[in-house]
Amino acid sequence: MLHFVHLPGLIDYAAGLKLQEDHCAAILAGAAEDTIFLLEHQPVYTIGRLRDQSSLRDPASLPHPLHETNRGGQATYHGPGQLVGYPILDLTPRGKDLHEHLRKLEDALIQACHHFGVAANRRPGLTGVWVENRKLASIGVGVRKWISMHGFAINITQESLPPFFAITPCGLDGVSMTSLESEAGRLISVTEAAQVIAEKLRVLDLP
Repeated sequence: MLHFVHLPGLIDYAAGLKLQEDHCAAILAGAAEDTIFLLEHQPVYTIGRLRDQSSLRDPASLPHPLHETNRGGQATYHGPGQLVGYPILDLTPRGKDLHEHLRKLEDALIQACHHFGVAANRRPGLTGVWVENRKLASIGVGVRKWISMHGFAINITQESLPPFFAITPCGLDGVSMTSLESEAGRLISVTEAAQVIAEKLRVLDLP
């Protein structure tokens, strides 16, 4: 059975990474169940271990700390007003299909956006959730012995947006970031969004 844990407060990025690693190890040891952690991070920029880190622009001038992490992909930002989801799931009974896992994450977030009246969708050839050419959610996953790690980050409040101006989000030139409440035209709390997103993420549960 799929479990959801919504952590209170702002979580340090390194602590969030350790939480994932510990839970992954526990699943592999048969001591824990599939769990999706929902949380907000303390302000931080992250980037995968890449030679090309041009998406950071000028790392020395970033207004928040930088953390190089073990996911793939270019620079992104995490912070208050953004809901981060870490599905730590055994993909073996789910067919060991990472592509299918990504698509289900996108589908769940898109359906949650539709709940709030936001016409979110995919863009051909690009991972994530979009409203026209504005990016609303980023997705980046990894696996360890077919246990999924990392996940998604969806901007809920307008507070989450200004720090993106310091980087080239996900290495995509000309892309503007948006938030759920900007697109919905009303205030939406992270807690309210988390409840709806958790409901839609049950598509990841096994029958």
